[in-house]
Amino acid sequence: MQTQIEIHSEPLNTQACINWVMTPYSGGIDVFIGTVRNATKGKPVVKLEFEAYNKMAISEINKITQQVFNMWPVQKVLVHHRTGKLNIGEIPVIIAVSAAHRDAAFEACRYLIDTLKQTVPIWKKEFFEDGEVWVAAHP
Repeated sequence: MQTQIEIHSEPLNTQACINWVMTPYSGGIDVFIGTVRNATKGKPVVKLEFEAYNKMAISEINKITQQVFNMWPVQKVLVHHRTGKLNIGEIPVIIAVSAAHRDAAFEACRYLIDTLKQTVPIWKKEFFEDGEVWVAAHP
């Protein structure tokens, strides 16, 4: 049971995340890569900004990863989240899970992103050509 949790303003490295979760015991690795899209509800988005209460966010992500280890037979869990202003196509979040079998990796990865979006204090601001708006912290 190993975890790697990071929140920082530097660009995220997808290949480094995948490399970290790989083990000789893992038959499956599931990776979720969140990207900044160019529209929300049909309205063009120019960029996004993410802010986090780092200490509490890391604590909450730790709780979620412990739940994952209790619910599925996974080997490694990685959650990296970026803060700051991100342009279209940039990556604000990477979640990677390795397990002996694919079902556990898929299910754990989905649980991680869904729960992170509901409970972790990371906030998103959407920038449009005609203004900006903070998106609800918990959808």
